Amino acid sequence: VQLVESGGGLVAPGGSLRLSCVASVASGRSFSSFAVAWFRQASGKEREFVAAIRRSGTRPYYADSVKGRATIDRDNAKNTVYLQLNSLKPEDTAVHYCAADSGIIVSSIPNAKQYHYWGQGTLVTVSS
Repeated sequence: VQLVESGGGLVAPGGSLRLSCVASVASGRSFSSFAVAWFRQASGKEREFVAAIRRSGTRPYYADSVKGRATIDRDNAKNTVYLQLNSLKPEDTAVHYCAADSGIIVSSIPNAKQYHYWGQGTLVTVSS
């Protein structure tokens, strides 16, 4: 699985961005068999969980830091997962990564080490 993120950029505090993660899946496998998550890493800090969505698209999960401001959804027909970020704050500034795995269990969803496939990341900068 290859993942490519896009949609990052510079936005003023209070603004919004919609990040996209497009997956290329090997023949014989289906994107719908992968759970997908977004993580982020700010300069000098550890990578942290942001949001995740199950294979079926039901029951999204959010970190407390973005709950109420973020929405994750997926379009399996387009092999794409989206992360809508609203009311952005300077502390949201980070490289945002998309990750996927077919064997994630619920208790492991926020654990970056459980994901086998990663994109290169897209930078979100929140500044006035």
